[in-house]
Amino acid sequence: MSQASCDAFNQALCEFLARAVTPFHAVQAMSSLLQAAGFERLQEAHNWPLVAGGKYYLTRNDSSLVAFVMGSDAGPEQGMRMVGAHTDSPCLMVKPQPEKVRQGYYQLGVEVYGGVLLNPWFDRDLSLAGRVSYADAAGAMQSALVNFQRAVAFIPSLAIHLDREVNQHRSVNPQTDILPILTQLPGDDKPDFRALLAEQLRAEHDGIDVARVLDYELSFYDTQVAAPVGLAGEFIASARLDNLLSCFTGLQALLAADGRQSSLLVCNDHEEVGSLSTAGAQGPLLRSVLRRMVGGDETRYAGLTDGSMMISADNAHGIHPNFADKHDDNHGPKLNAGPVIKINANQRYATNSETAGLYRLLAAAEEVPVQAFVVRTDMACGSTIGPITAGGTGIRTLDIGVPTFGMHSIRELAGSRDAWDLSRVLRRFYNHVGPLFTG
Repeated sequence: MSQASCDAFNQALCEFLARAVTPFHAVQAMSSLLQAAGFERLQEAHNWPLVAGGKYYLTRNDSSLVAFVMGSDAGPEQGMRMVGAHTDSPCLMVKPQPEKVRQGYYQLGVEVYGGVLLNPWFDRDLSLAGRVSYADAAGAMQSALVNFQRAVAFIPSLAIHLDREVNQHRSVNPQTDILPILTQLPGDDKPDFRALLAEQLRAEHDGIDVARVLDYELSFYDTQVAAPVGLAGEFIASARLDNLLSCFTGLQALLAADGRQSSLLVCNDHEEVGSLSTAGAQGPLLRSVLRRMVGGDETRYAGLTDGSMMISADNAHGIHPNFADKHDDNHGPKLNAGPVIKINANQRYATNSETAGLYRLLAAAEEVPVQAFVVRTDMACGSTIGPITAGGTGIRTLDIGVPTFGMHSIRELAGSRDAWDLSRVLRRFYNHVGPLFTG
C-alpha cells in the first residue's frame, strides 16, 4: 500500500465529510465529483440514450443517487458490479413549528432521526443545514439548500451541582432535554424561524427570489470537522462516518474503475429509519434504473440479476477495548486490520458463502486483510440495505463494512487505512473480468 495514496485518499475523505453535512449536501458533493469525471446527468422522466462506454448518474429527492457505467466490453445483461451505501445519519431534525422561548432563550424543537446516541450532542458547537422549499414572487414553489456553516446553536448540559447522581442515573428525555439554544431575545420579541430561513436563503444564493418559506427539512450538525487522530494519525474522527465513509469509498472506486464492465453505485437515503420511502432502498429507485438499462426486456433483466452482485457497504462495530465483552470472542474486528465481512444466520445481513468467498479472493489479490463480524448470539443484530436490496432484486449480495467506534454518536472513529483498503478492493470488483459466479 502506498502511504502517500492513502493519505491523499483520507484528505479527500475529510474534505467530502465537511461538505456533506446532510443527505442533500452529500448528493450535491457526489454529483459535483461525478460531473467533473465526465458523468452525464439523467432525468428520470426523460428518455435515456444509453451507449456502451457511457457514464451516467441521476438523483432522487436530492438525497439519493445512482451512478453507473455501461461497460465498454460487457453490457448490463451480462451482470453488473454494484456497490450500495446510504447518505443519511442519525441526527436532530427541526420540527415544523419549532419556535420556543423559555427564560428569554430562543430554542428550537427537534425530532430525533434514527437511533441517535443523545448524550454526545450536549456541549457541542452546532450548525444547521438542509433543504428549504419556498414560494417565489410569482407564487411558484422552488427549493434550495442552506447551510449556516458557523456555530449557531448549543445544547448545554445541566451542571453536576444540580444533579449529583448524573453519572449514575441520568437519562435524556428527547422532548424536553435536547432543545438547542440559538440566542437570547430582548423583551417580548417573538421569533420567526421561517423569516430567518428566508434571510439565509438570500445570503447563500445571489439573486434568489424568496417571497416566503413554505417548509423545510433541516438538521443540526457538529461544526468540528473530520480530522486525523492518534499519535501516528492512525484514526479518523468525524461526524457521519456511518455511512458517508462508504458513499465516498464506493464513489472513488467507481471513478477509478476502467469502465470495461458494467458497474453501478447506489447511495440511498432513509436507511437509518427503515429505508421505506421514495428515495430509500425499499423503494423502487434501483429496480427502475436496472430495468431501464436493459430496455425493459425481461430476458435481459433476468441475465442482469443472475449475473450481478451487490456489495452493501455500511460500517461495522469494531471491538471496543473498554467493552470487549460486547463482542463474540472470535469475531471482534479491529480498526486498521481490514474491512469486515458481516454475517448473520437470520439474514439481518445478506452475506452468503459465495459472496463472501468472492470478496476474499478480490481482497487477497489487493493484499488487503479481511475480518469477519458476527453479533453475539444473545444480542440483537442490526441490519443494512443489503437484505432489502437482495430481497427486492434477487441479486446476490455481500454486507461489508469498515470497523468503527461510537457508531451513531455525533462523532465517530475509524481507522485511517481501512477506507482506502476497501476502496482498492471495490475498484478491483468493478474491474473484475468475466462471470462473477459459475454454475
